[in-house]
Amino acid sequence: MSTTERPRILVVGGGYVGLYAAKRIMKKMRYGEATVTVVDPRSYMTYQPFLPEVAAGSISPRHVVVPLRRVLPKAEVLTGRVTTIDQDRKVAVVTPLVGEAYELPFDYLVIALGAVSRTFPIPGLAEQGIGMKGVEEGIGLRNHVLEQLDKAESTTDEDVRRKALTFVFVGGGFAGAETIGEVEDMARDAAKYYSTIKRDDMRFILVDAADKILPEVGPKLGTWGKEHLESRGIEIYLNTSMDSCVDGRVVLKNGLEVDSNTIVWTAGVKPNPALARFGLPLGPRGHVDAEPTLQVKGTDYIWTAGDNAQVPDMAARKAGVENAWCPPNAQHALRQAKVLGDNVISGMRGFPQHPYSHSNKGAVAGLGLHKGVAMIVMGKMKIKLKGRLAWYMHRGYHGMAMPTWNRKIRVFADWTLGMFLKREVVSLGALETPREEFYEAAKPAPAPAAATAPAEKAKAS
Repeated sequence: MSTTERPRILVVGGGYVGLYAAKRIMKKMRYGEATVTVVDPRSYMTYQPFLPEVAAGSISPRHVVVPLRRVLPKAEVLTGRVTTIDQDRKVAVVTPLVGEAYELPFDYLVIALGAVSRTFPIPGLAEQGIGMKGVEEGIGLRNHVLEQLDKAESTTDEDVRRKALTFVFVGGGFAGAETIGEVEDMARDAAKYYSTIKRDDMRFILVDAADKILPEVGPKLGTWGKEHLESRGIEIYLNTSMDSCVDGRVVLKNGLEVDSNTIVWTAGVKPNPALARFGLPLGPRGHVDAEPTLQVKGTDYIWTAGDNAQVPDMAARKAGVENAWCPPNAQHALRQAKVLGDNVISGMRGFPQHPYSHSNKGAVAGLGLHKGVAMIVMGKMKIKLKGRLAWYMHRGYHGMAMPTWNRKIRVFADWTLGMFLKREVVSLGALETPREEFYEAAKPAPAPAAATAPAEKAKAS
């Protein structure tokens, strides 16, 4: 970390909003006008809409992450966490990955911590559940599912086999529906290479407490998506929830009980709980309360946006929808980040702030290879697509929304190669414990048993 006499713009969080806001600020500010510092526990940003395809092996995991230092070469990038913020002194406390915490002064502050998985105190969930918020989880889920097929092929115990081939997904929004669609596709392909496993031997279960799945694309497309997944043999249970999953014994509210080694939790998100330690005004669900200008309420030097912010949806309110808030999706995060960056520059120079307003352009979702749903909003007209065309819309939109041309090209290259080459179905589960084999080879050999004394040998004979 360098010391500087220039004003410091501190960006807390290096996710979608943090990356794009910092990039916008550095593009707009004059040479030497300020120092931009980005603090995040990871040195890269993850494009989360592609995690289901990472789990299915359609995209290389390295291609859905963007290294912060490469994209922001003129910014300070600190790998650590901001644990507290003293607004009176304008000082943040940074805890790095190693070493002692230290104070970091700032003049302007951007809160972009994003969201974390929304969980409930369900017995067994912490021990058994698999989330889908990070690229590590996407890689882990892929390896885990393929490992279950390996286990089922190798065992003669029917109970072990049945448990390995049962996959439970909790949450029917974008993350849940897309992930189960992609993983089922991958497992169906992988089963071709196992002599004793067929798709009919596997059991895929999707559970949601709501009365529909994919609410983001509307009721008609949501119903089509449900029927499509069911036609592929996926069991869908709505208006129900999971009561417990201790030791893989999944108990649902509707009375169904199954044993499963794979419990994927995608039941929504919540604002990062670290926000509670920053002394900022929070909404009823823990979001930072923001003005339409993306300034934190009651301040003129703090801005926020994205999943951790409660931002008024001015376009919806102009259309007559009261108390409308911007939903937590990539569409809003990208556009908010640009307005936020411009407003930080304006605030630093003493110019007026501009409100954020964006009309919803629709939503797209992929449900596996060549399958998807899409709702495109054009003015007052809504175009609804399903099947292969919607899948092309899904890939086209997210492919172009992926940050940097470097990553766009790599993602499209993965897709292009996938048209001609068969899907990889190898599990690399040892990635999670890479030193285990070396440890076994290097650990000291046990001491040999003491030799029996000659007198004792003679006595024994």
